[in-house]
Amino acid sequence: MRTSERWLFTCLTLAGGLIGGALSNSLWSIDAAASAAGRKVKSFQVVKTMEAEKFVLIDSSGQQRGALQVSTSGLAALSLNDQKGQDRAELRVASDGSASIEFFDSQGNRVAMLGEGSDGHAGIRVYRGDGKEAASLASAPNGEIALTLFDTRTGLARAGLGLASSGEPALVLTDQIGTDRAELSLDANGKPSLALADEKGKPVAGMSSVLTTNSH
Repeated sequence: MRTSERWLFTCLTLAGGLIGGALSNSLWSIDAAASAAGRKVKSFQVVKTMEAEKFVLIDSSGQQRGALQVSTSGLAALSLNDQKGQDRAELRVASDGSASIEFFDSQGNRVAMLGEGSDGHAGIRVYRGDGKEAASLASAPNGEIALTLFDTRTGLARAGLGLASSGEPALVLTDQIGTDRAELSLDANGKPSLALADEKGKPVAGMSSVLTTNSH
């Protein structure tokens, strides 16, 4: 593969793991053992300011339906639950400034996530019904952006469409073990190139052409 398109592979790597810290793959669950659970509120008092490390929202039956808390690590999070107490949506901001919004199905599997890392990388991830990543759209502070599609069996990236900060687009296709096998790209001057590689990633064929314009 041509070295001029290495930025796209960086984007693909970014898309697979761009959101660290507060946006980790492990589910963050709210502690349901709140003293307010199972109790019905009989009266309300209006106050201008209320301070606490944790607030728990319950329904009329005492079931937890949400929680707002700050963890010992400095993670501020809002969690909303369904009628069975399952987390379905979470909004989180970590102490380093990274932030995310995540959605889960009724079984607790993550289905979508939107987030920004403390380093300015941002992205959207979409997951299949089994919780495995299906697609991601990632961007970097320098303007690079990449769309990545993942294999339904192995979880490896199989296709990537990227745009360099200088405006050069490229399409990369990989095989079932993650080896780059085909690449179609345009350079800064609009010159198209096609590169093919074998199962070891070694170039086996290539084609490029210089675009010219007719003057009158």
